[in-house]
Amino acid sequence: MFSSTSEPPFSDESKTDISQFASLALSGDDASSRGKNSTGLPETTGHPDSVYVMAANIFQGIHIEKSPEKILIKYGHEPLLRSLPPESKDESFQRLSYELAFSALKYQDILETILIDSCIFPSTTIPDHLSSLIIVMLYDFQDRKFQARFLSDNEESIAEVQEVENLLNSFKTKLAAALARYRIKHDALSIYHILPESVKKQELRASTLPLYAWINTCKISPEEVCHSLKGKGYNKVKSILHIDDKVFAVDQHCYDVLIFPSHLKSDLLNTDLFKDYKLIFQDKSRSLAVHSVKALLNMDDDILMVNTGSWYTVAHMSALTNNNSSKIFVCGVQSQAKHPDLKNLFTTFGCKNIEILHQTFLNIESKDNRLQKVKVILLLPRCSGLGISNPVEFILNEHEDTGLLKDFSQGGTSEDKLHVLAQQQYEQLTHAMKFTKAQAVVYCTCSVYPEENEGVVKKALEFQDRGIKGQLYRLSPPVLPLCSLQEIHLSTDKFFRIEPSEITNGCFLSVLTRERDPSETVSVKDVLARAAAKGLLDGIELGKSSKQEKKKKKSKASLPKASTIDGNSIQMKIAEFLNRETNANANRSEITTTKTSLPQKNTTQVSPPSQVRKPSKPATNPLVPAFMKNTAPSRPYERPTHFVRHRPEDRMVALKPVEIVLPPVMLPFSSPQVIRPQIPTQHFYCHWVGPKTVVPSYFSTPSISRKGEKPKENLPSSLLRYHRPWL
Repeated sequence: MFSSTSEPPFSDESKTDISQFASLALSGDDASSRGKNSTGLPETTGHPDSVYVMAANIFQGIHIEKSPEKILIKYGHEPLLRSLPPESKDESFQRLSYELAFSALKYQDILETILIDSCIFPSTTIPDHLSSLIIVMLYDFQDRKFQARFLSDNEESIAEVQEVENLLNSFKTKLAAALARYRIKHDALSIYHILPESVKKQELRASTLPLYAWINTCKISPEEVCHSLKGKGYNKVKSILHIDDKVFAVDQHCYDVLIFPSHLKSDLLNTDLFKDYKLIFQDKSRSLAVHSVKALLNMDDDILMVNTGSWYTVAHMSALTNNNSSKIFVCGVQSQAKHPDLKNLFTTFGCKNIEILHQTFLNIESKDNRLQKVKVILLLPRCSGLGISNPVEFILNEHEDTGLLKDFSQGGTSEDKLHVLAQQQYEQLTHAMKFTKAQAVVYCTCSVYPEENEGVVKKALEFQDRGIKGQLYRLSPPVLPLCSLQEIHLSTDKFFRIEPSEITNGCFLSVLTRERDPSETVSVKDVLARAAAKGLLDGIELGKSSKQEKKKKKSKASLPKASTIDGNSIQMKIAEFLNRETNANANRSEITTTKTSLPQKNTTQVSPPSQVRKPSKPATNPLVPAFMKNTAPSRPYERPTHFVRHRPEDRMVALKPVEIVLPPVMLPFSSPQVIRPQIPTQHFYCHWVGPKTVVPSYFSTPSISRKGEKPKENLPSSLLRYHRPWL
């Protein structure tokens, strides 16, 4: 297949020359060794032929295209092989292929220069559709320090791969020399150091990023998961940062998310917790999104999920709403053939409240009858994804576009692509705001660009359609807990942000809500459900309140009788005391009163100490002396009460109104304002003789005292105190 005009022969004598360049190979640097160790594979074994073919097909679709005057190597437009073996659907197989293609893409310029400098191009006539395979296999060849690939007898060989491997072996002396010259020219210990700084930081974060797994509460409780992990030798800690032991921790933002060190992935995948879908690995940003939706839900609210990517996100949302009557609508599944497979997948997860819509989101009408109970919309639009540290894992788990690898290899997204993404995100967000029955929209991305985050949200809020029925959306504070000073600082503008770091990927989250229609009433059940979602009802079960409510109703029904009996006994004691006081006052002095009707202000309602009520219509009581009912209206002295404040539901008990008229107290002070701060906390009943024309009152105006006595300015604390039999 290959023809060469100057193809040098390869002999054993060239082994000495190759050894001189072995120390300069790319695989000697730390970055490459970290990448290999993260997959758990040996560094010198190579890969099966089918891995090279799949990696070449991925590279061919994402390679960096150059201008015509700078093209060194031409790449074809057709895939190398249209059919791949069945094992290509295996996740570990796909991960190897994507990582190999991504590594070749990062070093595309260097690998092309090595091929030109070693005279493989243009001296050898190579078909264009094999150029991608040569680039991918050259990266792996130098990563193995130009050593031969080990092949097992059971592996099926592919002719194109064997031909490319023979070509590289025949040129390996020149290839090693070209690599050494390139490193010397750029004064770099390894070509890893020539990569852009953003790419090197991303690789460093990916090497330390822990694993996040959410608990499928449809099958198991968090307590049972922790108990099972401890039985397998795992210890629960507060932080797993830089810990190489078998440990795990609970995430601070999501109570059902566990964190593990990255080196434990293969061990965890072999446990029953992961085999039975009781624990599921997924990026934390998706868990933050579904927990934000959960905090906004009432008991019977439905959810619409848009661009979910991974079906794990839908299953996590279903697990959080498993105890509710909510229904989850997932749009965008256009292939009818996938419907049975998805149904089986959700059944395996234990999810029962998921309904699949085959229309795309923009094609769904806001007045769709199926979506009239949808109150919260979760929008996970496609984004640049530059907040992710490990793009290969993100592509495989979230079914993202492989074009994401091109942006990561260059350390950023082009302006044109960023503008297209922002426009798509704006269209989806504005369409979500047209659903009149919806009350909230949760918008989440993994981007670090403001154009895709707050720029889209602010533009949608500014230009939202004011002619649509329903109240306008507004920006709401985050519904997730803020667990650090950095998160508080980043959320001052009501946006929730997490910066990319060595412990988590980057995330942006915004919550848009609008006030509920005043005509719509929120039931007590919904309020309790929302409080439970925010963790305010720890240990309280909402479903076991019927018996308690019946007991409360019975106790409330018996309260009015008891209050009536207590009120009558108190009235009897007050009446006896007033009669005794009236006889004593008649023997000492004469008191004339003006017959006036007692206003409602001077009546006080008596009830059991646990009840505080507004005064109602006064009732006539025959036990109260007649002369006390005809007193002048005056400002009564308010006796301090010591009622105990009870629960609000106790205030709803209807009590029988009782009228109590207290005896008049006439004091010889100049004004009420002077005496008010000097009156003791207990009542004093003082008797003195005044003019017959004086009208008795609680606080009398200046009057004439007894003949020959001077009026007293202050009332001493040793005045005569009368026994109060009703207390």
